[in-house]
Amino acid sequence: PFSGFDPINANLIRDEILELRQKGSTIIFSTHRMETVEELCDNIALIHRSKKVLDGPKNAIKEQFKTNTYVVAYSGSMPMLDPSFRVIKTEQLDGELFQSEIKLPNGASPNALLEQLLPTITIRAFGENIPTMNDIFIQAVNEVPES
Repeated sequence: PFSGFDPINANLIRDEILELRQKGSTIIFSTHRMETVEELCDNIALIHRSKKVLDGPKNAIKEQFKTNTYVVAYSGSMPMLDPSFRVIKTEQLDGELFQSEIKLPNGASPNALLEQLLPTITIRAFGENIPTMNDIFIQAVNEVPES
């Protein structure tokens, strides 16, 4: 719905769609722009090669595709974690600032990870690594067998 519009007019259309949604209107549109899906949609249907591969409430779908990983931005040295926590990757962001992606074991809370981190590093940011609709689309499409 935003194809061919400059940013000002695209924002006007977006704002109108959000206002209509807030008033209870149902709006159906087709897009390949997953950032638009992130921003505007409550329910989605992902279609690949004319077949529906995934549908439902956006938040439920995002929940289904979570990987139980968290991203920590910090300064200091990453401590030796309990072996059930797995550091997937670490990168240096700037100077003494690092970022690690850590997978929690099933059933572990993010607080358990924080308890291990807090004594030795200064946490600058901490958050769950929630998949984007773009990531979900790619994963869902790649899981569909070729016919």
